[in-house]
Amino acid sequence: MENDTECLCCSARKKYRSEEERKNLIRRLRLAEGQIRGIQKMVEENAYCPDIMIQVSAVTSALASFNKELLAGHIRSCVSEDIRDGKDEAIDEFVNLMQRLMK
Repeated sequence: MENDTECLCCSARKKYRSEEERKNLIRRLRLAEGQIRGIQKMVEENAYCPDIMIQVSAVTSALASFNKELLAGHIRSCVSEDIRDGKDEAIDEFVNLMQRLMK
């Protein structure tokens, strides 16, 4: 996929985030990225399997924490604003999202 094409699985909608919210989310992603680089180095250096798996579990937990924070922000802003604006389809969209996340 080229850089100028839109991801087909993503919404065309945009979400304004405060600078603080954006910085916090980016910080969390960078921490997870650092952990993943560490795991890659462990594999390259033939680290013991259980040690790698523990680090993978830590990354999984970090990404789950990121997702929880993102979800909370989504509920507080996008979903609640759409419902207040009478956009009942926001409920169906949210239910669909939860079903996809709970797979």
